[in-house]
This record gives sequence, C-alpha cells and structure tokens, in this order.
Amino acid sequence: MNDHYLKKLDRVTAILTQLQSKPTVRAQDLAAKFDVSIRTIYRDVKTLENAGIPIIGEAGNGYSLMDGYKLPPIMFTKEEVLSFITAEKLMQKFSHQSLGNHYQLAMEKVRSVLKNSDKNLIRNIEKQIDVYNYHPQTGDNIKNVIPTILESIADKTQLTIEYKTVDSRVTNRTIEAVGIFFEFNYWYIMAFCTMRKDFRQFRVDRILQIFKTQNPFSQEYGQINDYRRYSNGEKTRVRLLVDKKIIGHIVNSRKYYGFIEETETENGIEMIFDTEWIEEGFPRWLITFADYATVLEPESLTSKLNELAKRISDRHQ
Repeated sequence: MNDHYLKKLDRVTAILTQLQSKPTVRAQDLAAKFDVSIRTIYRDVKTLENAGIPIIGEAGNGYSLMDGYKLPPIMFTKEEVLSFITAEKLMQKFSHQSLGNHYQLAMEKVRSVLKNSDKNLIRNIEKQIDVYNYHPQTGDNIKNVIPTILESIADKTQLTIEYKTVDSRVTNRTIEAVGIFFEFNYWYIMAFCTMRKDFRQFRVDRILQIFKTQNPFSQEYGQINDYRRYSNGEKTRVRLLVDKKIIGHIVNSRKYYGFIEETETENGIEMIFDTEWIEEGFPRWLITFADYATVLEPESLTSKLNELAKRISDRHQ
C-alpha cells in the first residue's frame, strides 16, 4: 500500500472520528482541518458511505451520523466525562506543544464514543472551567520533540542533539535519555551524556535539533526520580533560620535549591540545603525573603547577599 492510500485511510478514519465527536460536521471545516480540497472530502465521505457507515448529509448544514450509531461501544460515567473536560483544560495550558496536539486528537476519539447526553454535558460545562496560567508557554524548536525522546527511551536507543546552553553556546551531544520532567514551567530531559560520562539535564526548548540513532544502549537506568537529586557539581551546605510565617511562601520553591531537611526551634525554622548555586542562584532566591531569614552558615553567603543588596540599591537610587 503506497503513501497516498495510507494518507487517505488515516484521513477517512479521522473523518469518522469527527463525525462521532460532533452533531454535525461541515465539509469546508474538514477540508481546512486536513488541508485538502472540499472535493476530496466529498470523495472520502462517499468512501465511508460505501463501507456501510450511515451518514446523513444536509445541504448547507454538513454531515452527521445516524442517531444511535456508535463505534466502538465504550461507555463512560458522568464523573469520568467531567474529569476528561478538566484534564483537557489543564493540557491546553500546561502541556508541551508536541504533546498537546496528540492529546487533542486523543480527546476527539474519546468524545466520539460518548452518548449524545454526555456530548451535551460537555458543550454546556466546558466553558465554565478555566485554568489561568501566568507564565509564558515555551514553543517548540522541533516538531514532536517530546514524542521523539519518549520513543528513544522505549526503544533504548541513543539520541544526538544540538543544544543551546544558558550562555548561548551551541554544543552537540550524544545522550541516553532516562526520562522527562516538568519543573518551573519548563520541560527537561534527564539523560546520561556520553561526552561528559555523567548524568545531565537538558531543557527541551533549548534543543535546536534532535535525531534518533540506531545505536542501542543496554544500561538499565531505573526511574527518573532516582536521578533528580543527582549531583552535577560541587555542593555547598547552607543553614538558614527562617520565620515560621514565611515558610508557606517558599515551601514549593525550596526543593529546587537543594533543600534537605528542616527543624522547628523556638526562634523559627532551621532549614538545611545542599546547593550547587551558591554563587548566584541561591543568593538571588534568598533575597526575596531575606528580611525573614538569618544565614547561619556559610558566612560567605551573608557577604554575597550584602553585595547583591548593594547592587540592587545602587541601581535604583
């Protein structure tokens, strides 16, 4: 079977999914969705009719399936349908672009097998749910970058990437991906870098090119959470005494800066960190709540904090 017929088969199947998902579908909307002519859509619909699919065509209104026709016969509870709507809203705002398109197609298949009453439920309730995301979404440099990464993990084959570092240097790496994770509004790959002979994490939006190789790797790396605390550099022990009233505001961000443990004392909460960002990142984070914290160790952190505060003061005088 050549590519032409494979594409037609995929399109005809997708048109059937669209017909199952919505009360009516217009030919011009289908043509725009699949980037073909309206005449091609007419032929595709005729193919479905010849296959025994009961399609009703209404001039000016579009196509619909005969009421009661369902394929496949999967039933969902009302609670499950409502959870699908909520999950779809979250995916629209927080999913990576390369995942979002696939999720949208998957949701269309889910909608296609719902009862008419559940389709009406979705239509009535989906505009009553929203998720407000105040962080800008990062775009793809490469189409389907995350699915490519996941395929390499499943196939246990190495990836080659062209990567732009934080200081705008472009480097080429061969990596063995362990997994992906989402943190602070960015997607990351955790991987073993064959050049560094060590584990590294790479921000997905900084990948300029990515290629799956035919080179397998046999190492069993386990789960991604086994590597999240893996040290990529020398760490510095930090002890802070923090006012109890501010703890709730830093409880989520502290783990990113190497938080290990905390102890409640009469004077506040003593917090211990092992951080790799003692020169820049940690002081900048600490200064956001420095009026509620005392540095117990190291003394050099107090000096860095004072220097940073002075630069801020000088800049805004």
